Amino acid sequence: MKKKICFVIYNRSNYARLKPILEKINRSKNFKLQIILTSSSVLVKYGDLGEIIKKDGFKVNYAFFSHIEGENNLTMTKSVSIIIHELSTAFQVLNPDIVVTIGDRYETMATGICSSFLNIYLVHIQGGELTSSIDEKVRHSITKLSNLHFVCTKQAKNIVTQMGEEENRVINVGCTSIDLIKKINFKNYVNLAKYKYGVGNKINLKKKYIVVLIHPNTLNYNKNLELVSNTFDAIQKIDEQTIWIWPNIDAGADLISHFLRSKRESNPKLKINFYKNFEPDDYLKIIYNSQCLIGNTSSGIRECSYLAVPFVNIGDRQDRREKGNNVFDTPINNVKIIRNIKLAIKSRNKIKKSKIYGDGNSSSRIVKILKKINTNINKKFIIFKK
Repeated sequence: MKKKICFVIYNRSNYARLKPILEKINRSKNFKLQIILTSSSVLVKYGDLGEIIKKDGFKVNYAFFSHIEGENNLTMTKSVSIIIHELSTAFQVLNPDIVVTIGDRYETMATGICSSFLNIYLVHIQGGELTSSIDEKVRHSITKLSNLHFVCTKQAKNIVTQMGEEENRVINVGCTSIDLIKKINFKNYVNLAKYKYGVGNKINLKKKYIVVLIHPNTLNYNKNLELVSNTFDAIQKIDEQTIWIWPNIDAGADLISHFLRSKRESNPKLKINFYKNFEPDDYLKIIYNSQCLIGNTSSGIRECSYLAVPFVNIGDRQDRREKGNNVFDTPINNVKIIRNIKLAIKSRNKIKKSKIYGDGNSSSRIVKILKKINTNINKKFIIFKK
């Protein structure tokens, strides 16, 4: 009898990193694939992810709205409560044998709570990593609620076992997004026309350009304005063709979005093309063919390390995360941001590809293990002897 395996997807980044696994699960005779969409994945202003998923050959089994607008700490907290309420019903309807969640977004807390309280076997991908934001609290909490852990690095495995998890339930498989990278033909340029060229000056992808992606730091809500203003000032002074991608819906996104809109409207001659989002393959092509990525997104740490793309990492959102030689850590200071952007661009062809987050075979390892697991939800805490 096929095991029903359910993936809860909150945004495009979730989907991009899960897509290689979804493809293998969908082809497998051992599983019945289930997909649940919520949070920004169902919001039109962040793109119709449901249509992309269907175009990729998958079926969406359940979808619901959960996001309360405001993009601050209060609305973020209330949104989690809505997800718990709706997701528990979704699980009741779909009755999965296994639930899979990925990463450290605040919405993932709802997945962990619902799976645990409904006695469903929970698999967590990308546990054990370190950062400085609220993401780390979420990530470690999900670890304690999960039954099986697919981590991306040796250090992450050590951290998860240090948290009292049984070692045979913690497997280093690498990062699934590297699997996606290996399948892309990077010689084909992205057709920006299908995104209606975003807002602002059109970018010629055959000429040199840079990419900016800044997400809010949820622990320092008021510092997000300082973050975006210093970065914007630096980008103006660098004066290169720039693709600027809109932030996610975390607390602080309202401050960043309002600032960008005001600058965009008052400076029509900016060399900046603003986009809400890109399809996963297109996003990877765009950053691969850029001079560098600038911001505080984890894709600058993960995907860019394998792509050998320099990443100017601004602020402390990604502090303590394992990094390759492509990362240029930078404080929130426009002068230092400018200096490191110039340094990153100079280093563009000198950076070597890193396999710190895997070799591109993660999804095969994961599916092979899932075929054999016993979905007994009982756990025991391992106490290390001094």
